[in-house]
Amino acid sequence: MMILKRFIALALFIGLAVTVVDVTVAAAEPSQPAPTDQSVDNQACLACHAAPGQTTEFPSGESLYITIDPDVFYESVHGKAGYACVQCHTDITGYPHPPISATTRREYVVDRYKLCAKCHADKYDLTQDSVHQKALEAGDLEAAVCTDCHGVHNVDLPDDRRAATTHMCQRCHSEIYELYRHSAHGAALEEENNPDVPTCTDCHGVHNVEGPTDSQFHLFSPQLCAKCHADPELMGRYGISTDVFDTYVADFHGTTVTLFEELAPDQETNKPVCIDCHGVHDMRWVDDPESAVIKENLLTTCQKCHPDASSDFPDSWLGHYRPSREQWPLVYYVDLFYKILIPAVIGAMVVYNFTDIFRLVSDVLRGRRK
Repeated sequence: MMILKRFIALALFIGLAVTVVDVTVAAAEPSQPAPTDQSVDNQACLACHAAPGQTTEFPSGESLYITIDPDVFYESVHGKAGYACVQCHTDITGYPHPPISATTRREYVVDRYKLCAKCHADKYDLTQDSVHQKALEAGDLEAAVCTDCHGVHNVDLPDDRRAATTHMCQRCHSEIYELYRHSAHGAALEEENNPDVPTCTDCHGVHNVEGPTDSQFHLFSPQLCAKCHADPELMGRYGISTDVFDTYVADFHGTTVTLFEELAPDQETNKPVCIDCHGVHDMRWVDDPESAVIKENLLTTCQKCHPDASSDFPDSWLGHYRPSREQWPLVYYVDLFYKILIPAVIGAMVVYNFTDIFRLVSDVLRGRRK
């Protein structure tokens, strides 16, 4: 009996040890699935596809370059991880290869990119709600897919240079890139590689790209600006006041936008948000002669929403900075007057009502005593 107990105890100990080892190994494994189903070795593919100058023709007359540089592939993320050609080219099991059903080169690209979902389902699912996917579903085959941004056989990790992101978007959005490149943000990124300024993906998202076709993007855009402009530490590096966001939210324009965000997020508002005045991709420094918000250009900016605005319209207080006695004494004292007047009036009304209630209660109590 004693021997049996010791045997059971030893078995339990070994089982527990194996479980711990399994859990530890599982925790150390990468989140992406390991290479499997390598039914055909890469060298079998490269025996043909490493030869230079190979192309295949589509019915449209377009050609696809099918020569693969082994060094490029093996230096890619997939090559370093040991993935096989046939794990993406799942319809290739031998030679001759099955005919390509796509009639154009772009049709072939759009058809093939869906294979990325096999390993990257989480990223692929995010793209399904993006403006790129919506355009694709609407029939625009030129809308960006995974391989347009990440490459095909040369897929690599994201570049450390943040400017590489904007250059990637530039391939399709060259006109917008030119506006961004000359803006306060773009110039700091391209000329100084400033890590603090936003790139395309900081505002529009990475895989779940949003844009102006979505009304909610416009409505909630002040929150994008707030990520930087309401951050005291970040703005402190450049001597920029964080009041610009708080005072915007507190004024008429910002209050209305905030109410729409909370009560009717699916509806558009005609009240201006940050980008309506400062620009979308071409925002400039406030002292730039081409800035839309300097004194000389402000009337034109206001007239986008207030077409009847006169030359003195921009002289009104816009509330982007807190008034001070030194710079805006009139606004400062008027603001101070109302800060005192309003609490005083409300306080007096409260005191009056309490004294009136106290008198009524006292009269009732006296009447009962009689």
